[in-house]
Amino acid sequence: MKADKYAVTGEKKVDIRKLPVNSKNDNVDKEEIIRKYEENKAELALLQDKFYADGREGIILVIQALDASGKDSAIKNIFSGINPQGVRVHSFKSPTPTELSHDYLWRIHQNVPERGEIAVFNRSHYEDIVTVQVEGIKPHYHMSDRVIGKKDSTFFDERCRQVNDFEQYLFENSYRIIKIFLHISKEEQTTQLLERIEIPEKNWKFRSDDLKVRDKFDAYLDCFNDVINKTSTKNCPWYVLPGDQRWYTRYLMTEILLDTMKSCDPQYPVLPDEEKAKLEESGRILRAALEQPEPPKKSKKKKG
Repeated sequence: MKADKYAVTGEKKVDIRKLPVNSKNDNVDKEEIIRKYEENKAELALLQDKFYADGREGIILVIQALDASGKDSAIKNIFSGINPQGVRVHSFKSPTPTELSHDYLWRIHQNVPERGEIAVFNRSHYEDIVTVQVEGIKPHYHMSDRVIGKKDSTFFDERCRQVNDFEQYLFENSYRIIKIFLHISKEEQTTQLLERIEIPEKNWKFRSDDLKVRDKFDAYLDCFNDVINKTSTKNCPWYVLPGDQRWYTRYLMTEILLDTMKSCDPQYPVLPDEEKAKLEESGRILRAALEQPEPPKKSKKKKG
């Protein structure tokens, strides 16, 4: 698979800050990649129908990134041709008071899909490790001192371990977790934020807080680097994809999705002999109905 080189499996530590943000090192042709991307989307649509009918495994696609990395547009484009009945998108924003009164994985588990479905997490439980850490939210939690009183390093290391346990639990219950980090440069983020200001149709996307988050670009990247290394496992690896060229990022995402779905080996369910016999009899009745002309309708007599 073309995206294998971007996988972080936990076997050795990586420095995502040194990983590529574009396709330059891969020496690819843009037109060829766009053509393959469209072919991949068509194949995904066919495979997803079989995956949904099979219903033995579920897929959770986690997409994390710094602001203005193209998460929304990637989801919109990649899943545009797929039957929405089998795909559910969940955007995790700041926790509500109800969510904060539960453990941080509670709202995530509420949105684990049925087997046969694909759940797309636009942000996820990783916000409760990265954002909480960078923004210094931990002291504001309403939790007992035995938890909140721990050193930050201990507290967040425990969360990484909890996430690993949670994802392994899902894997052992017939779910595949795909974790993607869209790796963009600070220059590309600046360009995308400027577009939100300069293009009227994108003004609604801009928030004044975007600039405050941009000022913490390096802090967020450092934190993601640490968390990705601590939560990459053989069964639930991370993929750190170059994000500056969206046409290439989306292609790589379809490659990962296709590879994951094929590894599930979905098959259309085979009916037992008794049900097959019912199908044959039902087919005979329906074919006979088509061959027999309908009786003419009686015309209504006019009154008077």
